Amino acid sequence: MKKIAITGGLSSGKTSVCQILQACGAYVVSADEIVRRLLSSEAAIGQQVIHLLGSEILNGQKIDRDKIAKKVFSEPELLERLEKILHPKVLDEIEQQYQKISKEQKYPLFVAEIPLLYESESHHFFDLIIAVIAEENLSRKRYFDRTGRPDRDYEKRMNRQLHPAKKAARADFVIHNNGSLEELKNQVIHLYQTLLK
Repeated sequence: MKKIAITGGLSSGKTSVCQILQACGAYVVSADEIVRRLLSSEAAIGQQVIHLLGSEILNGQKIDRDKIAKKVFSEPELLERLEKILHPKVLDEIEQQYQKISKEQKYPLFVAEIPLLYESESHHFFDLIIAVIAEENLSRKRYFDRTGRPDRDYEKRMNRQLHPAKKAARADFVIHNNGSLEELKNQVIHLYQTLLK
């Protein structure tokens, strides 16, 4: 079973691509969802993160991801230390799911959505890489529509990432998401059929 990573810039449409692939029949796992689970204040990793960043990242008993983002995006060294805690765990979890799913033999493809694939040096764990890219003004608008956060927030996050064009240059396949959802769907279905060959 092919192990495929989906990556790309902020608000480029990675999740939409994954949803379409899932509807086609692929097994899909999301690095962000794994991080959400790991950042439970009861989990061992959650405790490590609280120890690293302090109790001000808590909202009651829960770890608040917005508070984490606010803190680490203004302190690059802290962000690096946080990533060193999270990235290996996320990869472990993806690998465990891949091993389990490949034994079941129910799915034709295994797809992992990993925004920071190249930044975390994780690309060599996958058979194929798909980069989803969109024009910058569109990505900015989608980011604002989704989060309501200002432009500088978008820039802070993008400055921590490899430029989308560089991600596209290193990927095996590139999906351009500058049109309608229908156009995206057609592109992804066509790619899915290519991947099954």
